[in-house]
Amino acid sequence: MTNGFFTSLDERARKLGSLLCVGLDPHPADLPEQTASAARDFCLRLIEATADLALAYKPNAAFFEVFGPEGWEVLAQVIAAVPEGTPVLLDAKRGDISSTADAYARSAFKTLKADAITINPYLGYDAIKPFVSDPQKAAFLLCKTSNPGTQDLQDLALAGEGKPLRVFEKVALLAQDWNENDNIGLVVGATHPDALRRVRNLVPDLWFLAPGVGAQGGDLAVAMQAGLRDDGLGMLIPVSRGISRAADPRKAAQDLVQCMRDAQKSFKPLTVEERYQAGVPAALAEGLLQAGCVRFGSFTLKSGIQSPIYLDLRQLGSHPDLLAEVSAAYLPILKTLKFDRLAGLPYAALPIVTAISLQSGWPMLYPRKEAKTYGTRSEIEGAFKVGETAVVIDDLATTGGSKFEAVEKLAEAGLVVKDIVVLIDRQSGAAEALAEAGYKLHAVLTMSALLDYWEANERIPEDQISAVRAFLKGQKAG
Repeated sequence: MTNGFFTSLDERARKLGSLLCVGLDPHPADLPEQTASAARDFCLRLIEATADLALAYKPNAAFFEVFGPEGWEVLAQVIAAVPEGTPVLLDAKRGDISSTADAYARSAFKTLKADAITINPYLGYDAIKPFVSDPQKAAFLLCKTSNPGTQDLQDLALAGEGKPLRVFEKVALLAQDWNENDNIGLVVGATHPDALRRVRNLVPDLWFLAPGVGAQGGDLAVAMQAGLRDDGLGMLIPVSRGISRAADPRKAAQDLVQCMRDAQKSFKPLTVEERYQAGVPAALAEGLLQAGCVRFGSFTLKSGIQSPIYLDLRQLGSHPDLLAEVSAAYLPILKTLKFDRLAGLPYAALPIVTAISLQSGWPMLYPRKEAKTYGTRSEIEGAFKVGETAVVIDDLATTGGSKFEAVEKLAEAGLVVKDIVVLIDRQSGAAEALAEAGYKLHAVLTMSALLDYWEANERIPEDQISAVRAFLKGQKAG
C-alpha cells in the first residue's frame, strides 16, 4: 500500500463493493485435530473461498498462540497467504507501556507483516504511538466492544462538572485527536447500535471495526444504518463463525456481501443536524442541566410571556469543560459550510464563538450591540475585508429577530451572510422566518430532541416535559 492505510481501504472498498472482514478464528471445536497445521489449513480454506469478497481478513492471535511456537509460525504463514493488496488486521488487543508497545508493534508489523492491529487504549497515547507512527499501518482502538460486559467500564460516566461523557465516548474523542496520520480507527460493536450512532456523531470520519454480526446477535442492517459514514463507507464488518461454520462458506460470504450492498443502497445519510437530533449527545444534554443552562419551573420571559422552561447559556462561561463540549458540537456543521469568518452575537454567544475559534483556527469578529462613541466608532469588532462571508454563531434561535438585527449590521459593513448556526433551536419559527429572508438556520440540537432525551432517561418529571411541549406548540401556533 503506497497510500495511508485508510485511504487505501477507502479505495479498495469502493472498487470491491464489500465491507466484509473475514475472521480467521480456528476455534478448537472447528478443527479435526488440535494442531497448528489443522488451524493453518482451516484458515487457508477460508481465504481461498473468499479471496474476491473480503475487504480484509482478521486473524485472532489467541487461536494461534495456543499452539506455542508452531502456532506463531502458522500465523505468519496464514497472513502471507492473504492475496497482495488485501489488508490483514491482527486481532491481538495489545496495550502496554511505550517500550513494550514498540516491541509488540514490531512483532505485528515487521515479523508477522500484518497491516493493522487492535489496541487497548487504557494506557494512553504513548502506548499507542508505536503502532501508528507509520501511516501505512493502522490501529483500531477498543471503544465500545461487542460483549455484554462493556457496561462494567465502557459505559461509566466520567466525573467532572458539566461533562458526563461515557468512557467509550471519551475514547472516540481521543482517537480523533490522535489521528494525525489518518490511521486510527475504533472498535464499536454491531451489538450496540445506539453506541454506534453516538460514536459516529462524535467522529464522523473514522473507520469502525464493528464485530458482533451473526453469532453474537448483531443486526447487520440496523448496525450499518447507525454506523456508516455519510459516504456509505467507514465500517469494516468482521464475520467469522457465520462463514466458517456454514455448509458453503463461499455462499455465506456472498450472501453477507449482498446484504451489505443492499444496506448501503437503502442507507440514507443524515444531515449533521439530524444526527444530533436523532441521538442527542449525553454530554450536552446532561451538562446543560447540571450547569443550570436549562431550568424548569415558571419564568417570565423578556416578552412578558410566562414560560415553563428557561434557557440561559450565559452560564457556559463558568463551566469550561462544558463550554469546550458545546463549541466542539458546532464544528461538524461548520465544516460543511463555506465562509471566511465566524461572527458571534453578543452576549451569550461570545464565549462560544471564542472557544470555536480557538479549537478550529477560524478567525472571529462580532457586531456590537451599540456602536462605539469613541475611537474608531466601529460597529464590528475584528479584522475583515469587504466581500468576505461570515457565518453567524449564536446560542439559541427563537423567532429570529435578533439574528436579523445582527445580519443587517454585518451587511452594512460589507460582509456576506448566508448561514446562521445555533446550539438550540427552540422551534418557535426562527428557521422559517430566516429561510423566507434567504438565510439558512442550522441547529446542533432542537428543543424537542432535548425533551425526548430527558424524558427517555427520566431526568425531568413527565408533567414538566408535557408543559414545555404544550408551551412550544402554543408558541408555534401563535
